[in-house]
Amino acid sequence: MILPFPPGGPADAMARLLAEQIGAAGGPTMVVESHPGASTEIEAELVARAAPDGNVLGIIGNSFVVLPHLRKLTYDPLTDFEPICELASFPPLIAVNSESPYYTLADLIDAAHARPGALTLASVGPATATQLAFEMLRREAKADITFVPYPGYPPVIGALLGKHVTSVLADYGELQAQLKTGKLRALATTTRTRVESLPDVPTVAESGYKDFEAEFFGGLVAPAKTPRETISQLIGWFSAAMQVPQIKAKFAALGFFPGGACGADFAAILRKDYDDYGRVLRESNFKAE
Repeated sequence: MILPFPPGGPADAMARLLAEQIGAAGGPTMVVESHPGASTEIEAELVARAAPDGNVLGIIGNSFVVLPHLRKLTYDPLTDFEPICELASFPPLIAVNSESPYYTLADLIDAAHARPGALTLASVGPATATQLAFEMLRREAKADITFVPYPGYPPVIGALLGKHVTSVLADYGELQAQLKTGKLRALATTTRTRVESLPDVPTVAESGYKDFEAEFFGGLVAPAKTPRETISQLIGWFSAAMQVPQIKAKFAALGFFPGGACGADFAAILRKDYDDYGRVLRESNFKAE
């Protein structure tokens, strides 16, 4: 399995946990290799060029269907790959330092309206699904907040802990430890419904922006023309692994949750996300920096 991010992040943990479970259950031995760079383009090219025999698979995230709208690529995300499964969902949160004067998303947005351009939000960027989610919210709220991109979540969280930025948009799993210790405070989740383990944190929709939703996923694809029987076997292995109680518990402890859509259902999700991101990018005149 080829990973488009540096080792040690939530997608890496997701891939390794599932690989170990599949091996323990009698499936093949799977190795996770990290090939980060170019906003996940390097990894996707490797997978697209690989032999379609099921031996090389690609871990993907939202950027898989965002990037094609931002620059010319050597592959097509909808025709050069065979979708296998959505493996996990990573709930995004908007958070502030615990010493911040903002206790709700409305507090943050009101302050942005009062002081245009003075407030900042940090996240992974540029040209990522995370930045696009921020741009969607900024547009919806008509708030002039400055986006501050970082190459990974650790420096994003470090900047918030050091009070160098006003707020962050990051996966729950990345923020979980600092939220538990009380160093950071979650204002809202961008998911459609509240995060089960954070019942007191409202959604952005509940906070006054009823049409807003942004969810992040981790999925798995194979090169196009991989035999149907191979795809079916892969779907069987990963579907079974995601249902194991110990896997669900380990995922929850890391701040993310098992997926479930596989095959044609996962392909439909990718198509919808591709179309939705394209529409938002066109309407907002978003430009990759």
